[in-house]
Amino acid sequence: MYQELDHTADCAIRVWGADRAELFADAAKGMYWLAGATTGEAGEEIRHLTLTASDQESLLVRWLQELAYWLESESRVVSGISFQELTMTHLDAEMTCGTATSIARFIKAVTYHDLAIVPVGGGLQTAIVFDV
Repeated sequence: MYQELDHTADCAIRVWGADRAELFADAAKGMYWLAGATTGEAGEEIRHLTLTASDQESLLVRWLQELAYWLESESRVVSGISFQELTMTHLDAEMTCGTATSIARFIKAVTYHDLAIVPVGGGLQTAIVFDV
């Protein structure tokens, strides 16, 4: 789940997940929603991505930055994610990607502003600010 948050200069979302995999997947969905990115079924491909970071917040930022880059540079939107490994500092994922049929605005950057992944009610929650 995700919801848009009011933010003075940028766009922000709050994201919840039962576990880290759901949190990362929902963060991607929320980012695509903020960008107004929609996909068609044509042009689907499988991509593999491996990332390492110093902590889980940095890993989340790197994940979303990579997906935002794919969206802006190739009009690619991830429509399915299978995490082979997802720890606090390492991500290994296989994804199905489709071509964006429309993009309302591009995500210039995923920020670290007040970023913290915290346990809440048996799951995880975070708020992510995007520079658009």
